Amino acid sequence: MEVILKEDIANVGKIGEVVRVRDGYARNFLLPRGLVLEANKKNLKTFEHSKKIIGDQKQKVLRQAQAVGDQLAGVALVLPMKVGEEGKLFGSVTNMQIEKALKAKGLTVDRRKIHLNEPIKVAGDYDVPVRLSADLTVTLKVSVVSDSK
Repeated sequence: MEVILKEDIANVGKIGEVVRVRDGYARNFLLPRGLVLEANKKNLKTFEHSKKIIGDQKQKVLRQAQAVGDQLAGVALVLPMKVGEEGKLFGSVTNMQIEKALKAKGLTVDRRKIHLNEPIKVAGDYDVPVRLSADLTVTLKVSVVSDSK
């Protein structure tokens, strides 16, 4: 099925593109969430008319992502965790915990944009990539330290 993207979608395309996706993916995921329009004659004509509006929307999203990226660039998170022998954590640090720590500092970042290859299980300093938009990825400095009480 050919669809018109209303937002940037990872591994599919960027806003405003006409792409071909599997029917089930379009019907069950993309269309119900309002991420795409079906690429029929009516929608293509409407899309050509609103291409400038979508371009402006893309610039607005990029500016917002850049503003959040500028805020994140100056942030260094310190996460106190219970640490056992050899610096191993009791549990692990996930993207949800990083999201909560950012909220505590007054920054709102969706946890799905925080990309950890695997949860952090050893105390230390880490560079965590945060993908704010398709074109912008910011590195967040996270330090996992001992919670010695």
